[in-house]
Amino acid sequence: MSDQYEYVPHRLLRRRVRDLASGAEGELMAVINENVSDCHTYECWKELAYIRGASGREFTTAVDNVVPAYDQPQTARRRRDGRSA
Repeated sequence: MSDQYEYVPHRLLRRRVRDLASGAEGELMAVINENVSDCHTYECWKELAYIRGASGREFTTAVDNVVPAYDQPQTARRRRDGRSA
C-alpha cells in the first residue's frame, strides 16, 4: 500500500459517532482520503474515518458509515419514551 493520503474536513470531527457497519461507537478522530491500492499499477482512493473507541484503540470504517451517536431510529425513541411513561 502506498503512503499517500490527505486529511479531509468533516462536520463530526471530535464528536461521538456510531459506525453503522459494526455498531461500535467512539470519537471521530480524523477522516483521511487514502490510497488503499496494494499494487503500483493503479491508485484506489477511499475516504476512511478513524474512530477512537472506549478502549482507546482506533478503528477505521468507510466515511459513509459514520453517523452521530445520538441519532437513533424514530421507533427506538418511541419505545424508550414509552417505557419511561
